Amino acid sequence: MGAALGGLVQGMTGFAFSVVALSFWAWALAPETAAPLAVLGALLGQLSTLLSVRRGFEWGRIAPFVIGGLFGVPLGVFILHNVDPLRFRLVLGILFALYGAYGLALSDAPKVKIGGRTLDAFMGGIGGLLGGLGGLSGAVPAIWTQLRGWKRDLRRATMQVYNIAMHCLTLTIYSQTHALNATSWKLFAITAPPMVIANVFGMRIYKRFSERGFARLVLISITLSGLALALGAARTIWKG
Repeated sequence: MGAALGGLVQGMTGFAFSVVALSFWAWALAPETAAPLAVLGALLGQLSTLLSVRRGFEWGRIAPFVIGGLFGVPLGVFILHNVDPLRFRLVLGILFALYGAYGLALSDAPKVKIGGRTLDAFMGGIGGLLGGLGGLSGAVPAIWTQLRGWKRDLRRATMQVYNIAMHCLTLTIYSQTHALNATSWKLFAITAPPMVIANVFGMRIYKRFSERGFARLVLISITLSGLALALGAARTIWKG
């Protein structure tokens, strides 16, 4: 169920698989097992619908996000293994929920024009850090491309190409640190089919949204993802 709902949301928005899936998996899986599984699922979902957003590719705008993210992923993996990731996710979830609610409350959010590609790369680095922490890279470019005022197809293509690059790098580091093991692949074989089916269906729903409708959908997803992330982390901390 977690894989299917995560795939559906990712198909519609271009991100958020990990947060949705982890909100279910946190009840049954240890964080060190759930994190690689979330990255594997998110990567497969992004690849399965990549060609559907090819008309939105603008490599000059996408590249800074990817370059910045390459520096952020190793730091995220370090946090996963050396810092308390639960409290980190709790704070992150609260911030995402507050931002999403703030965006929904505004009829027209202000656009950020300063910083250029340097600031885009910095935001890509923050997303990469969250990707290394557990496949959570998608929310930052989703927020930032909206603040930039980019069109729907460009936003979607940017998120997918960026997330694919971040997930590949994260899995490479996981394999080197033995975080990606036989258990991860066994669970992935179970979760992959429902995730892909739901992801493709979500992509069909995405194509029906207008620019404004897609923007609101992303904000709703960010809000709910933040709440799920915060509540899941708070529950685990409380039990501990």
